[in-house]
Amino acid sequence: MNCKEKLSISRWAEEDRPREKMLSKGIKTLTNAELIAILIGSGNIRESAVELSQRILNSVDDSLNQLGKLSVNDLTEPFDGIGQAKAISIIAALELGRRRKSEEIVQRKKITCSEDAYRLLYASLVDLPYEEFWVIFLNPANRILCTQKVSQGGTSFTSVDVKLVLKPAIEKQASSIVLCHNHPSNNRQPSQADRQLTKKIKEGAALLDIRILDHIIVCDDGYYSFADEGII
Repeated sequence: MNCKEKLSISRWAEEDRPREKMLSKGIKTLTNAELIAILIGSGNIRESAVELSQRILNSVDDSLNQLGKLSVNDLTEPFDGIGQAKAISIIAALELGRRRKSEEIVQRKKITCSEDAYRLLYASLVDLPYEEFWVIFLNPANRILCTQKVSQGGTSFTSVDVKLVLKPAIEKQASSIVLCHNHPSNNRQPSQADRQLTKKIKEGAALLDIRILDHIIVCDDGYYSFADEGII
């Protein structure tokens, strides 16, 4: 079959069309490429929407986490058939997925373990190309008062002023806080600077009778918890 004879999705067997497959067999039967094909709607003269979607996934080693890091230009320039509108649809869908991951914790408004803290700030931190430092402020029952970014830095380091962590904790009358920052390198292990900063904040907070419950390092595929590792 040459390019001109390429079948459009509308001419595929009904069970092979992503939308029809979803309706007849359920959305969980669709591959990642088929889900993206639904978002973009059409391919190009050489590829169906599914084939184009699979090629996009191949470019990021089939990783949705890596796909979520791509910009509009990253999607439009190398892929014929992906214009700005389609690229925006893909990026928006992945952002909704990230926000959904943290929504349950926000609704429950309580931190009960390290995973809760990770899921709460995952959407804010996971795809950033630079480090950010956030704090979760909690009341005596570990219910969330608010979250706040206190610092933004480079690809491997962000400078944190302890006063910027403790001042809002006092203002919000927080009983405890959870520290959180990301590692764009995807290396979960804390650096020596991370350990020293945690110790410094903990010592300052102790003078104000504020507990540091944990320090979470957010990465694409998981996290590191100071509390779970027994070093806080």
